[in-house]
Amino acid sequence: MAGGLLTGLVVFVLASFIGFEVINKVPPTLHTPLMSGANAISGIAVVGALLISGPQNWSLTVILGLVAIVLATINVVGGFLVTDRMLEMFKKKEAKV
Repeated sequence: MAGGLLTGLVVFVLASFIGFEVINKVPPTLHTPLMSGANAISGIAVVGALLISGPQNWSLTVILGLVAIVLATINVVGGFLVTDRMLEMFKKKEAKV
């Protein structure tokens, strides 16, 4: 059990450093499309969390699944709202009559 936890922790830390370095080098013009893709991936996390926390007795797994559903849903909705707001900036303004 401790070996799996240590391996998971090492993978998490390495992924965090690599993710930070990759995101740090993204130019601002690509930020919105990449965030839209990340929101789609979070939508997949919502579906996975729904499957995990399905019809079972209350346990740690179900509680963590519920927390994952709430956080991923907030991420998806907020991300798409920000993306929509940024795309509004590129629409042409209507002339006032």
